[in-house]
Amino acid sequence: MENLKNIWKPELYRIQLEAPLPKRIICENCPDRPEFYGKEYHGIVGHKEATLILENEPNGAYLIRKGNQLNDFYTLTWRFNNKIHHYKLYYDGTYYIKDKRYETVHDLVADGLITCHMELKAHHILEMINSEQHRAKYTDSPYVTLNKRKLNTLSQMKQNSNKSSPVTIKTEHQNLGLDIEPKKPTFDLTPTLEDNPLLIKYSKCHSFKVHTFKGLNWCELCANFLWGFTAQGVKCEDCGFIAHSKCSERVPNHCVPDLKKLRGVFGIDLTTLLNAHASMLPFVVRKCVLEIEARGMDSEGIYRVSGFADEIEALKMAFDKDGEATDLSVYSNINVVAGTLKLYLRLLPVPLITFEVHPKLVEAIQLKTTAAQIAMLRECLDMLPPAHFNCLQYMVQHLYRVAQQSEVNKMSPHNLSTVFAPTLVATPPAITDLAFEIRALQALIEYCPQIYYGNK
Repeated sequence: MENLKNIWKPELYRIQLEAPLPKRIICENCPDRPEFYGKEYHGIVGHKEATLILENEPNGAYLIRKGNQLNDFYTLTWRFNNKIHHYKLYYDGTYYIKDKRYETVHDLVADGLITCHMELKAHHILEMINSEQHRAKYTDSPYVTLNKRKLNTLSQMKQNSNKSSPVTIKTEHQNLGLDIEPKKPTFDLTPTLEDNPLLIKYSKCHSFKVHTFKGLNWCELCANFLWGFTAQGVKCEDCGFIAHSKCSERVPNHCVPDLKKLRGVFGIDLTTLLNAHASMLPFVVRKCVLEIEARGMDSEGIYRVSGFADEIEALKMAFDKDGEATDLSVYSNINVVAGTLKLYLRLLPVPLITFEVHPKLVEAIQLKTTAAQIAMLRECLDMLPPAHFNCLQYMVQHLYRVAQQSEVNKMSPHNLSTVFAPTLVATPPAITDLAFEIRALQALIEYCPQIYYGNK
């Protein structure tokens, strides 16, 4: 299971975080302001005057104007990459410059700034995604990696149900019962998911539609972030496969509609998941922690000793399928429960300690006194999104309780932080020495009462 750590590629997400934020430049007195614009509208203003208004403003500053009274369009002027740019802006109930439509000017500007920033800073990644030479391997994709057992199970169920179908078509691999005309070509050689001779290889096209995703989402073929605020990619209406538009053109015809019911909770952005479930904590984390605290606190090497991979995969599938009703008591080896919890946290596209917080976390642990470290670690925690803050607090408090029994389970704060730092802390790929991250997580565990409760 350890090889799943880098299933998602964070580069596009990190680059999007660096994009300039919209700053509306306000004009208080504008008597001819249209009802569909706010105080960002400056009236009839020429290029030179608009440039002077934005000259000393930060990147992301914008205003709306009209070049002259005869124009049938308005002009959006903004500052980006320390230059002034002008765009024809239209309104017909929604705001648009080209094809994308927006409910508010702010949304249009925010999405446009991100688009320009990505084209400037991430062009090498975008070119790779859009390149005809780029071929993300389907069998190694997040979609298959996360759903391998489900795909095999559903495929074998499909095979069994087809055995009783009235028409049989013979292929060089196997006989498959299909209720279709015998001469119609129905199969393509979609890649096998495992070296499993029973795996059915049937052809069904995905039904991809352009989709605006709420929260953060990643392409399930190339594993890169779906950047932007609207129409970030496409989604299959039958099985739920998510991809960039270009990537969707390269996805094999291996749509499994039943999988939509079993998409589960692993590998989904934490905030997106909790919003969908109207929950404070992911049930996977809560149920695993409660089970470990009930019967695993005195288990030597808890979290360090690996459980059996097949049992961890089976428990993962049970969580995805049964949700809150999953029965953990049937897994007698507590290391399987611990391994599943680590797997869930490892598969989060954005780790609990986010990329934005990472530099300040490293800075905090290098301060000279414990009091200064604790104060700055609190600042780091306050920077986290609420979903990440709550889940990290729950985990750190749990790890503190595990460490309290280290004489029996041999898992000191240092041992626990060594195990969990690669999973809980978002680090750039170039960083291979996690010494600072381990020390920071160790401090969170050791000083948990002071950090979270203000105890002396």
